[in-house]
Amino acid sequence: MQNLRLFVRMSRPLFLLGGVLVYALGAGIAHYLGVQIDWGVYILGQVWATMLQLGAQYLNEYYDAPLDAENPNRTPFSGGSGVVGPGGLSRSTVLLAAAACLTATASLTALLIHSGRLTSPTVLIMILGFLGAFFYSAPPIRLSSSGYGELTTSILVAILLPAFSFLLQERELHRLVAMTTFPLAALHLAMMLAFDLPDYGTDLRRQKRTLMVRMGWRNGMMLHNGLILSAYILLGLAVTLGMPFFIALPAFFTLPLGLLQIWQMRRIGEGAKPNWTALTLTAMVLFAATCYLLAFPYWTR
Repeated sequence: MQNLRLFVRMSRPLFLLGGVLVYALGAGIAHYLGVQIDWGVYILGQVWATMLQLGAQYLNEYYDAPLDAENPNRTPFSGGSGVVGPGGLSRSTVLLAAAACLTATASLTALLIHSGRLTSPTVLIMILGFLGAFFYSAPPIRLSSSGYGELTTSILVAILLPAFSFLLQERELHRLVAMTTFPLAALHLAMMLAFDLPDYGTDLRRQKRTLMVRMGWRNGMMLHNGLILSAYILLGLAVTLGMPFFIALPAFFTLPLGLLQIWQMRRIGEGAKPNWTALTLTAMVLFAATCYLLAFPYWTR
């Protein structure tokens, strides 16, 4: 039971739920456009995405365990789960779990091929997803230490995952996918920067070149704030380009939460004592709530 609890903590259930939400958004767009949802393929694609996400998270825990152990500012959403090491799970167990998840992903890929629903763009997204998930933490590329990991993850999660879900139901992409996902990608990247900030001192000392370290904390904070504002600008632009207003309107209800997040970041930049848990929690809720409020009208109209 102890090992099971540790595995649950390491699996970051809230992050997995975020993946479920983003995946549902893509299929929701297809539903809104009149496509009859194939629930068997929907579930198969969701399990594929979740297994890939778990594999990526376990690899990150395996490779970052020594660094995470030195982090004094760990939150429930950043700095690693803290379950790998003495008194917890061994690194070899975590690596075995990652291999099992990626093997399951390969098996599920065979089932998706057998379903006959894969097109060239879908296969390309799956390849990019696997490469991004694997090399986020794994050498020799280690995107998480290059300054490009945050951007890669935001593209994969907020743009390519909904597109993958959409393409499993509809063979050609629709402009609504881009209109809906680009603002989400901006919020996701802002969330990743918020997750970077509590780890900034440890990452700087151990020369882990996250995007926040590469930019410097001041520039990183400015980018974070600009990304949140740009997300709502992109939503407004999408409406002018043809996105139905009733789709975009609910997402604007999260604007006060976005302004709160900017205020928190500005306060930290001005020297106020940081509440890392509040900062990272607000960032995650902002992204998840906006994703939900975009997905809901697609499914109900």
